[in-house]
Amino acid sequence: MYDVLLRGGWVLDGTGAPAFRADVAVEDGRIAAVGALPGAGAATVVDATGRYVAPGFVDAHVHGDAAVLDPAVQLAALRQGVTTFVLGQDGLSYAPATPAALAFATRYFAAVNGTHPGLGPGPVSVADLLATYTGTTALNTAYLVPHGTVRHSVLGATARAADPAGLAAMARLVEQSLDEGACGISTGLEYVPGRYADTAELAALAAVAARRGLPHVSHMRGYESAASGAMTELLAVARASGVATHVSHYHGPADELVALVDDARASGLDLTFDAYPYLRGCSILAMVALPRELDDPDPDRTLDALGDPAVRARLAAETDPDLWPRIVLAHVPSDDFAWAEGLRLTDAARKAGSSPAAFCAELLLATRLQAGAVFDQPPTNSDASVRALLRHPAHIGGSDGIYIGGSPHPRGWGAFARMLARHVVELGDWTWEQAAVHLAAHPARRFGLADRGLVRTGMAADLAVIDPHAVADRADYGDARQVADGIADVLVAGVPVLAGGALTGRTPGRPLSPR
Repeated sequence: MYDVLLRGGWVLDGTGAPAFRADVAVEDGRIAAVGALPGAGAATVVDATGRYVAPGFVDAHVHGDAAVLDPAVQLAALRQGVTTFVLGQDGLSYAPATPAALAFATRYFAAVNGTHPGLGPGPVSVADLLATYTGTTALNTAYLVPHGTVRHSVLGATARAADPAGLAAMARLVEQSLDEGACGISTGLEYVPGRYADTAELAALAAVAARRGLPHVSHMRGYESAASGAMTELLAVARASGVATHVSHYHGPADELVALVDDARASGLDLTFDAYPYLRGCSILAMVALPRELDDPDPDRTLDALGDPAVRARLAAETDPDLWPRIVLAHVPSDDFAWAEGLRLTDAARKAGSSPAAFCAELLLATRLQAGAVFDQPPTNSDASVRALLRHPAHIGGSDGIYIGGSPHPRGWGAFARMLARHVVELGDWTWEQAAVHLAAHPARRFGLADRGLVRTGMAADLAVIDPHAVADRADYGDARQVADGIADVLVAGVPVLAGGALTGRTPGRPLSPR
């Protein structure tokens, strides 16, 4: 008798080899047998006939640092076959943090990560944070050391370069965080305070991860037309430190972006990227709309500046007018402006009888800079570009899911289902076998999760059962919180967490450390 038996499915083992029909038996949280098991029994038997049995997917880029504790978010992920969230993205999260750094990261990234319900005022170590994910969620978690939080913890709200003493203190904090179970380091080079780091600082901290064979994951200093220069910087960091490099939410003109990756890999660098199948992005409104000199490492200084009529005049005069109609207000935490949530910024400004620049400034003041936005990418990020990036062998699946706001981006509820329904079933960009590699095996390798990503005896039993005829993403920009179809049964660590499409209420998830 086994704990769980998945009977008669077609196994996608994660190696890219052709699917094969087999039973999969689970005992003590691990895969005990894969093959014909006609006489086997189990406490729980799942009839997988006509369905694929795949390794649980690893979301390589997701802002679930607080949301992973929400059962509704767990359901959204599991209904897409996702069993592990990689957290600590874009250089900003809750640990390791002094009280001031925790307050900053929580406030600055309020529209992205929200507020963690289980943390006090700080200080918070990575070990403290990871403890909040143990036995409290149906999903596994892996965590990247966020450079911006580390920087704020050591240097405070400053734009200055790190001196040798500050750099040494940051390196010690990264080292300690890796000791406590983090799986790499992340940087957010368009956000504060990460944008104030120079190449020497990035290389010194990346080297700490490199010594352990762990990656540097980066929201680059720019995308689209700025992608070439931004990638040049990351590759300089890689060469100086020896670190493996992973680019977050890579997007832009496919020919240029693919050539950058191919050239780097041909030179011997270990470079991967994640990309999601949508043509809109999502972030904090301040980063999208404000010129760099206004997006200060001290949010109060930004608020003071926005109250200055001269600054507002410059905002109106110097902002590309094509930007405003591309912005949709996703999260508006203000009673006075809640009506604007879900509207294009230009439509909201018109409704308020204001110019787009003046309305944006007023909204940022009213929300204390905590507004979020969905925004159209430039036309260079085309459907053809998305497809080319997904097909690339260096691609890893990531949703960039953000679960905050009344009108969020649908990617957190639909990215993985969309990759299956559209890019496997409809368009044939991947085979089912390739999908298991891109969405499970590759990210497990990238983050050192050695016992995940494959359906093989002895591996951890994170497994998703997929109906290839029913898989579909239902979330869209009008109703982002619709869960996906076609994945009704999921195991995490051998425990059924999704059965018949519903949460079982069991919470075997835990932080995963590289090994």
